[in-house]
Amino acid sequence: MGKLADIREYIEKNTTAQCKVYIGTDSKRFRKDNVWYARFATAVVIHKESKHGCKVFILESTERDYDSKMGKPINRMMAEVYKTSETYENLKTFLENREVEIHLDINPDEKFGSNCAYKQAIGFIKGVCGIDAKVKPFALAASFAADNHL
Repeated sequence: MGKLADIREYIEKNTTAQCKVYIGTDSKRFRKDNVWYARFATAVVIHKESKHGCKVFILESTERDYDSKMGKPINRMMAEVYKTSETYENLKTFLENREVEIHLDINPDEKFGSNCAYKQAIGFIKGVCGIDAKVKPFALAASFAADNHL
């Protein structure tokens, strides 16, 4: 686990242009004192030389969840997207000349609840970060690294 400064330092001291970086966020909803909250985990996965294993950093936060429909968690899904893009923007200058992937824990299949944010999330990442985001089942940083931390 680490803070942004730890991630920046690691990238500067331990990586080359051949490394790949994957950034993604997942969340879990919980109730406390009759109020809904969401616990967020943003994973920054640094794939050393794109073949020599990974270093995983996790950034955590907890916020109030205002979604009124559990089956269509648009606010929580977009909060994941905002956290991912914010992390990318905070690391952007340290990621120059490296391949970066943004991973969203959103399912493109309409039968899943996270799909309610699909088009909005893809557009937001493209507009803010200039990157075509990967979604399930290819969003490993969000769907596995961040999810396993929750």
